[in-house]
Amino acid sequence: METTSAVSALGALAQEHRLEIFRLLVRTGAGGLPVGDIAEKLTIAAPTLSFHLAQLKHAGLIHVRRDGRSLIYAANYDGMNGLMEFLTENCCREDGRVCTVPLCDPTEARIVRKKPKMKTKQ
Repeated sequence: METTSAVSALGALAQEHRLEIFRLLVRTGAGGLPVGDIAEKLTIAAPTLSFHLAQLKHAGLIHVRRDGRSLIYAANYDGMNGLMEFLTENCCREDGRVCTVPLCDPTEARIVRKKPKMKTKQ
């Protein structure tokens, strides 16, 4: 995956409704869901849903097929896996080890947490 495609996919997912739609379609499987079912499950108005579906499709994260009069949307698992590979392809590379793609799981990983800033009295 190219950097521009990754930025497009991440940008599409960086919105609450689109992330919710994408996660629903990933859970649903390759069969996908008709637009009406997506709208009903997520309580998103049709015009808003249409806009978000177009953004996800443009980013290569979902695809659509026609079944009679219905439009069926499904996750593009190749696109999702390509994004995951892009994000993890350099995992631990500078450490001399290569982690298993698509999971970045270094054996000596540490969680770094930011300390909350203390309020100062004036």
